[in-house]
Order: sequence, then C-alpha cells, then structure tokens
Amino acid sequence: MIRFALPFTAMLAAAPAVAETWDMPTPYGDTTFHTVNIRQFADDVKAATDGALEITVHSAGSLFPHAEIKNAVRSRQVPIGEFFLSTLANEDAAFGMDSQPFLATSYDDAEKLWAAQKPAVEKLLADQGLMPLFSVAWPAQGLYTKKEIASVADLNGLRFRAYNAALEEFATLAGAAPVQVEAPDIPQAFSTGQVEAMITSPSTGANSKAWDFLSHYSPINAWVPKNIVVVNKRVFDGLDAGVQEAVLKAAADAEARGWDMSKAEAEAKTKELADNGITVYEPSAELVEGLQEIGAKMSETWKAKASDDAKAALDSYMQ
Repeated sequence: MIRFALPFTAMLAAAPAVAETWDMPTPYGDTTFHTVNIRQFADDVKAATDGALEITVHSAGSLFPHAEIKNAVRSRQVPIGEFFLSTLANEDAAFGMDSQPFLATSYDDAEKLWAAQKPAVEKLLADQGLMPLFSVAWPAQGLYTKKEIASVADLNGLRFRAYNAALEEFATLAGAAPVQVEAPDIPQAFSTGQVEAMITSPSTGANSKAWDFLSHYSPINAWVPKNIVVVNKRVFDGLDAGVQEAVLKAAADAEARGWDMSKAEAEAKTKELADNGITVYEPSAELVEGLQEIGAKMSETWKAKASDDAKAALDSYMQ
C-alpha cells in the first residue's frame, strides 16, 4: 500500500483547482454599452484566471429586479452585481451626488465628482459588506417628450418617468407627476400613457427605440449618472490572491474602457435618435434657467440631509 501513496499524492497535487462560477445580475439589456462592457470584464476575468473564475452575466433584470440587486449581493444570493448608483440615495445622500441637476454636466466634471465621491461610497458599501469594483458613467441626461418644451412651465401636469429619488423630486418641482418606470418598461409605459416625458441618456432613448413613442429630444445635459459594479467582500476575500488580483485588474480595465465607451455612445446615440426622426433641439435659455432654478432648490435639499462624509465629498469636488 505504501508504494501507491506517493503517486496518488502527486496526482492530487497536480489536479487543477475546481473552477468557481459567479452569477452576476445586471439591470440593462444586452445592447446597452454597460452590459457589453461587463461581458468583456467577465471574459477578461476568465482569461486572466485560466478559467478558475467564470462570471455568468444575467442581463435585463432576468435574475433579480434592479431594485433587489444590491441586497442580493449583500446577502450572498449572488457574489457580484451591477446597479444604478443613485438608486441608493435614500440610504445616504452621498450615493446620489451624480444625479444632482447641473452639479456635473460633462465627462471631465463627472470624473472629478467620482474621485471626490468614491471614498464616501466605499465607506458606506463597506458597512454593508460590499466592495465597489468599478463604476461607469452614462452619457449626460437629456429631455424626451412628445412636443418641444420651451420652458419648465410646459412640463406642468405631465406624467414623468422617474428612476430614482432625485428624479422624483425633480419632476415634482417641475409640476410634473413622477412615475417609477425601469428602463426595459419604457416603451410600454409611453405607449399606454403611463408616462409622457422622461429625462434619460441618449443610450437608453435609442435602445428603447424612443422614436416609436415620442418625437422630441433636447440635450439639456442635466447630470452624468453612473452605474456601479459591487462584489460581496466576504466572497472576494475567499478568492486566491492571484484570482483577486486578476479581478481587480479586469475591473480597472473595465472602468477605463467603459468611460471611453460612454463618450462614444453619447455622440452615436444622439445621431441615431435624429436619424430615426426624432427632433433634436437645443434647450432655450428660458428652459435652462428654469431647470437650473430647480437644480438650486434640489441642492439645498440635498445639503440639508447630507451626512458629514457626503458634505466633505461635495466640498472636495467644489475646490
């Protein structure tokens, strides 16, 4: 028996580690550039770990609804997931900084804001056992309607799609009626009259084929919000050091690539809207002034409820 012990032990030592598979819920469809970027991230992780870690992407809310993804990762129902960062604004104002109207309206400003916001976000997520891997901006948000909007008064009474607390407040201050609608449900919501107007990116507008149910788009550049990918810290800590390093490297690459994709997306999708018959028009001075007044009111509300860490992040950004 002894003479078989060494070969058997050697065989065990030479056996490859069992591959680990992570299910990853995401809220947006396969054609959305965020999802395309995440699938590349998953491919990069698999390649860098020689298949020791495989990430299976479940897009368009097919595994968990958008609103449940963060808590699914927190409770380790899944180890990793993506969601729209400012959906957590009701938990802490720091999460919603990038959805404050006219605080950051360009990619340069958005990157500066993320650098200021990130320490507070990391701290808040760490308290929930979560770790951010990367965050990618959407193109700046524009106004979609069934007619040209010349002033804020023209929004009065319209049923307005909202996807977070900031947009609910925005719609209310504009005299509109906020209605919660997720991105995959936008076409049906407009077609049935559930909503009549929305503020969202040219990406979401084009991916929703907005030309089928509305006629006008104005690039008001209200804000540049972000999606974030988080991992359960306990699960991440359980990975081998080399796999951890590969995940972090792939995440850094995904963040850089995703921001570049977003910039290209903004131009391409705005053109796609126009090519499909939507009237793309620059906002009037009166509309911009009215929107900025709403933004100023929302800023005061934000400051009144912001934590010390959130206020410190804002101060850092403003310097």
